[in-house]
Amino acid sequence: MKMTAQDIDQLSPGERLDLIERLWDSLNDDQVPLHPAVQAELEKRLATYDQDRAAALPWEDVKARMLRES
Repeated sequence: MKMTAQDIDQLSPGERLDLIERLWDSLNDDQVPLHPAVQAELEKRLATYDQDRAAALPWEDVKARMLRES
């Protein structure tokens, strides 16, 4: 089924978000180019992690802290 812009306009916000999610999930990591600034930041963070892995926090701890502070 081919979807037109008019068809998309008729979708509810929830349906459009679902469509976005399905489209995003259909892409492989190598099909999503990173902005050079994002790539540089990721490399910087990985280098920091590699220098002192003991200072890294598990995701669960970071998430819990974020939830407490929000």
